[in-house]
Amino acid sequence: MKRLSTDRLWAIAVLTPSVILLAVFVYGFIFRTAYTSLTDWGNDPAQAFSLTPIIRFIGLQNYHDLFTSNLNARFRQDLVSTLFFTVFFIAGCLGLGLSMALLLDRNPKAEGIWRTIFLFPMSLSFIVTGTIWRWMLQPQGGLNQLFHLNPASNGWLTSRDSVWSFDWNKLPLITATIVGLVLLWVAWLAFRDGQRTRTWVALGCAALLLLWALVIGPNVKLLPAPELHGFNIAFIGIIIAAIWQMSGYTMALYLAGLRGIPEELREASRVDGANEWNTYRHVIFPLLAPITLSAMIILGHISLKIFDLVFAMTGPDNGPTDVPALLMYITSFRQNALAVGAAIGTVLLLLVAVIIIPYLFSQFKTQEGHA
Repeated sequence: MKRLSTDRLWAIAVLTPSVILLAVFVYGFIFRTAYTSLTDWGNDPAQAFSLTPIIRFIGLQNYHDLFTSNLNARFRQDLVSTLFFTVFFIAGCLGLGLSMALLLDRNPKAEGIWRTIFLFPMSLSFIVTGTIWRWMLQPQGGLNQLFHLNPASNGWLTSRDSVWSFDWNKLPLITATIVGLVLLWVAWLAFRDGQRTRTWVALGCAALLLLWALVIGPNVKLLPAPELHGFNIAFIGIIIAAIWQMSGYTMALYLAGLRGIPEELREASRVDGANEWNTYRHVIFPLLAPITLSAMIILGHISLKIFDLVFAMTGPDNGPTDVPALLMYITSFRQNALAVGAAIGTVLLLLVAVIIIPYLFSQFKTQEGHA
């Protein structure tokens, strides 16, 4: 018992400095940023950085203005662009990474060289990657010259065209519908597993959301006039660069997962008469599901707070390729609107938390189940 107490004291002594630093420089600054977003600090840019700025508490007004004020249309477009970027970035990294892992899993010649080539982009910073791809995607740059493309019609980073546009006023309706459909899917999974309570709860919540979407949703207006937002074509170049850098990471994850699957499982599926595709579909891919989830979480939080890649490729003043993190920088340090910048940062934090917290909860629940 005495030795155990000594070990605990040493553990506390070693961990205390890290806990204090984490509490002050991470959670303390998060709390400070959240509080700043509830004030009007920077509404008067002239005194934002004065020694004694006049700061008033205004509650959620900054958040209300970000989502409903005509002056913040840029933030709303940046948010939509980030969501599109996240979807294509994750899909591209997972698809390309899995393809490369499947190729390497077949033990090709010079496998070590190929693995190094696939992993090399991940060793670069986003600034270096952005600088390389900015040159390649210039109108007179590498890709247009390599494929003999017309620079006037292939402005990879300068296009002003957009697709899949929707009215911002319909965002509550779209969100309620998507969440309702997801809850229906959750209810189906719970019903299949025999979890009746979870099934009825998910069905009830889905029914309420879908009923709201049908009856009340069409009448909800966030803005006095329609405001269209969509996917800017100029983001395609940035998505290509991001996938080029991070697909090697997902390749490494999938390759480790493939090499960890016992060969006996593959042999058993072949004995049962399964062909190559059915073996992967019913045996290999289900076993890779946890790796896919982990990769999606990591790539998702990277994409939501992307800043340096966009800054290196298009700079801070190219509206079609703007993202919330870049707008937060411009708002805070160019316009001196510190409270609005803090509100944008808090929105990004909440978006990341929406992805991270359910994953952590499921991981802790799984560990408790094994314990």
